[in-house]
Amino acid sequence: MALFRKGYNCSQSVFLAFCDECGLDFDSAARLSSSFGAGMGRLREVCGAVTGMFMVAGLLYGYSDPEDQEGKTEHYERIQLLANAFEDKNHTIICRELLGLDQGKDSPVPELRTAEYYQNRPCEDLVGTAAAMIEEYIAVQKLQKQE
Repeated sequence: MALFRKGYNCSQSVFLAFCDECGLDFDSAARLSSSFGAGMGRLREVCGAVTGMFMVAGLLYGYSDPEDQEGKTEHYERIQLLANAFEDKNHTIICRELLGLDQGKDSPVPELRTAEYYQNRPCEDLVGTAAAMIEEYIAVQKLQKQE
């Protein structure tokens, strides 16, 4: 949430919180996740906080072998589990619905981060929710691995 307050987009804010654990330097992680803010470049599609969470899951638990059907299935199950958990708390994973917007695509110009912006947008809390969810998921995976 502090990263979001510094001006990073929602996707960056979640992803950057885990860049060390994912084995990426801060600058590379910031660049990699920069396209996904505001529902993918202000297209208002899947929430950037959710995509940040998915990127962390992909780097930590994803598959790399295109022939690995079991690995793909396990990873897609993981992603759907995380998406469903976020949706259960927020009723949707779609940016425009989370913001109560009628239209899809938005101007490519980001809004200025003013005090009013932070008061009127749920984004900071959504970033916190997504980060907490992936943090909890990682903790559970570590516990299961120890058993």
